[in-house]
Amino acid sequence: MIFEILAYSFIQRAIISGIAISLLCSVVGMFLVLRRYSLFGDAIAHSSFGGIAMGLLLGIYPIWTAYLISLSSAIIITKIKKKFDISGESSVAILLSSGISIGLILISISGGFTIDIFSFLFGSILLVNIEDTIVIIALTISILIIISLLYRQILYSTFNEEQAQISGVRVEQINYLLISIAGITVVTSIQLVGILLISSLLVIPNITAILYGKSFKKTIMLSMTISVCSVVIGILLSYLLDITSSGTIVLISILIFVATICMKYVGIINRS
Repeated sequence: MIFEILAYSFIQRAIISGIAISLLCSVVGMFLVLRRYSLFGDAIAHSSFGGIAMGLLLGIYPIWTAYLISLSSAIIITKIKKKFDISGESSVAILLSSGISIGLILISISGGFTIDIFSFLFGSILLVNIEDTIVIIALTISILIIISLLYRQILYSTFNEEQAQISGVRVEQINYLLISIAGITVVTSIQLVGILLISSLLVIPNITAILYGKSFKKTIMLSMTISVCSVVIGILLSYLLDITSSGTIVLISILIFVATICMKYVGIINRS
């Protein structure tokens, strides 16, 4: 049965794209979680809603306008946060609400919700085409290469920003780079789980992996494993049961998290 399903080209594209996105979200999400920016991905996703609505209104491919609006919004709100000393939670709330409000206004101007809007809200990984798959793979490889090259600087500034700055790390540039990478990651991932569920893909596998109390590198590897398993199982199960793939992927991720909590409680996983 599984081999028959894997013979379908759209399933192959979905799994390949899903694996690439899950790897990307695991790595980028880990740095966001450690920086206490767990909801930042959610805020970027909601700001991209305005970009998607703009693209549909102007007749432009929505993902490209989503990239533009999300990156611009993230950088602007970060500058405002730094200049006026606004808390991280407040800046996230501003970014989230502004994206939703702009998106709703543009949708009302264009005549209301359409099937295209709903596919971006809830994800449509089974409908991803070959061009999208190539773009997703290219972006994943590029971002992972950048992170690997700047791994020490990003890690240092994540755990001790002041000490990193004293040591010569260009913390401000690293922060803006990470924000930009997070924006690209979120918009790229929208096709997998949609705007409404994107934060779960960035956060849940990483929180689950952290519970095991391993070293940083092992934690990232574990997060990537959990994320990939959630995506692959979610895609296959959603097709078999004829249910939404995005919700299934997130539910699998949550079940793994709950199982980890239970194993830690009974002592199968050593408590820290």
